[in-house]
Amino acid sequence: MQLVFRLAALLLALAIFMVDTFTSFDGAVAVLYVVVVLLAARTSRRADIIVAATAGIVLTIAAYLDSHGLNHVGSPTARALVSLAAIGIAALLALQNQSATRKLASQARLLNLSHDMIFVRDHQGVITFWNRTAEDAYGWPARAAIGRIADDLLHTRYPDRRDAIEAELLATGSWDGTLEQQTRAGATLVLESRWVLQRDHHGRVAGVMETHRDVTDRKAAYAALVSSERRYRRMFDASRIGVIQEDWRAVRAELSAMGLMNGPALAAHLARHPEFIDHARRLAKVDDVNPAFLAMVGRRHAAEGMDSVDDILCDDDRMYARSLLAFVQGDAFHEGETEIVRPDGSRVPVLFTITFPSADDVAGSVLVFVVDNTDRKEAQDALLLAQAELAHAARVATLGELTASIAHEVNQPLMAVVTSGDAGMRWLRRPQPDLHEVGLAMERIISEGRRASEIVKRIRAFLSKAPVQQAVLDIATVIEEATRLVAHELTRERVALQVDIEPGLPPIMGDRIQLQQVLVNLMVNASQAMAGQTRPRRLSVSAERASASHEGAASENAASDAPGMIAVTVRDTGPGIAPEDVERLFDPFFTTKPQGMGMGLPICRTTAQAHGGALTVHNTPGAGAAFRLTLAATQGIPST
Repeated sequence: MQLVFRLAALLLALAIFMVDTFTSFDGAVAVLYVVVVLLAARTSRRADIIVAATAGIVLTIAAYLDSHGLNHVGSPTARALVSLAAIGIAALLALQNQSATRKLASQARLLNLSHDMIFVRDHQGVITFWNRTAEDAYGWPARAAIGRIADDLLHTRYPDRRDAIEAELLATGSWDGTLEQQTRAGATLVLESRWVLQRDHHGRVAGVMETHRDVTDRKAAYAALVSSERRYRRMFDASRIGVIQEDWRAVRAELSAMGLMNGPALAAHLARHPEFIDHARRLAKVDDVNPAFLAMVGRRHAAEGMDSVDDILCDDDRMYARSLLAFVQGDAFHEGETEIVRPDGSRVPVLFTITFPSADDVAGSVLVFVVDNTDRKEAQDALLLAQAELAHAARVATLGELTASIAHEVNQPLMAVVTSGDAGMRWLRRPQPDLHEVGLAMERIISEGRRASEIVKRIRAFLSKAPVQQAVLDIATVIEEATRLVAHELTRERVALQVDIEPGLPPIMGDRIQLQQVLVNLMVNASQAMAGQTRPRRLSVSAERASASHEGAASENAASDAPGMIAVTVRDTGPGIAPEDVERLFDPFFTTKPQGMGMGLPICRTTAQAHGGALTVHNTPGAGAAFRLTLAATQGIPST
């Protein structure tokens, strides 16, 4: 296009020169060189304007000299001077216009670089400028938008009356607000808009520049946030589960300042300073609670004495310390069981799940979900009582089967007492009583009497209905006491007993009577399984550190064979268990004995699980069965 204008300017300049030089036309033909300058200006090049003006001036002078010479002064001279002045003025104005145009173009390029939609309109709303972002956002190119009325093109919807907004613009020179406009495709955009009024040097309105920023997504996100907050509030208020919203920012700040934001450091600090827990409980503020929790603790309003976690938990709570450890370890949540306190001092057993904020969550909100555990606790206590009654009945039934063994075991010290008494009387009836022998007889009587008393005490303890008493036990001692109870029964049934206990086993934590019941039940079952067989009857009881490679590890509870476990195995050489009975062996009321109740093995397994262990069976049909009892060892000095 620049070449076209240049050729046009050149041809026009030559034509004007020819007419001015070779015709007798009496007029200011040279003035037409102004048109040449204007054509050159269309190329937008400063050099083209200067060349065109210079050429026009040179050609005007040349034509004048050729036609009139240097000695003629008159009207042609005046016309020539007018033509030269016109060419110069036209060139100067063209150069000034080009400079202004370049400045405006530079400003327009800056506006085109903006990420906001910008257009300029006159006071009547007609668009005079339309930047590239507006083209991309609205869908109309500049050539289609310029000359259109903005409100008609964009279907603008204002937050207030249009005339009121225009009045504010004229009064203040600007306007800010949010409005809606439509794209070419029909989509509605929500825009943050700023209008700036432009006036000329006379103070008249020259135009209005509108700058729009698309906030559609932001408004949609805000609407979604509001909707989510309302939904959360409905769930928070309507949930039947108690919910507490807590602020742990002070807890995090305190732990960070003390360098305790890791599990080992915090655990060591709590061991040295247990009082820190009370301080941390007061730092955890209660922001909000839902109606379900208020009903749970018997309060009407959250503000009634619930400023911090310390106002909710009981004094002897141990779960808050574990929650702190889970928090510093970066766990997403922690679950547990504790008790909360009502205003009257009564306690409510609860199950809770506490969810922790991430490290980058500046709000630091912690949500605690609480379920009243009162009914479950009462049901659990009733179940434990029923299990205790059932276990007692099972022990009575077991001892019923051991009546002969018990009678024999008690009869031995009684017979020894009678024999020692007869011997003592004989030594006294001698003409010369031997008091030394009488003293020995009396010592034997006392010893055997104590032995009989211990046997009776052991049997009474086995039959007792005392509550479960957890204590540190030596597994070797538990096995020894259990084998004493069945020793005569095994002798009568010609069963050879072998006890093999690994040295240095750690102690266990449990109830001595319950564990004795499990072992007695397993040994009695083994003895009865081997009754009547002609091949050797051997019963072995072994205790060792549990290992997952043990043959019993293939069972469903093999996962309990982990470090820190002790395995007690009761193995017999009987016929084994029928394959079709193995799966039902631990089912309540399932028995293979004609007079059995089917409760012995289920009670044994329940007891094992209550002690943090398991009871499994490894069966070899025709070659015997092995019952494996795993129990959790305590962290302490190995038993000797």
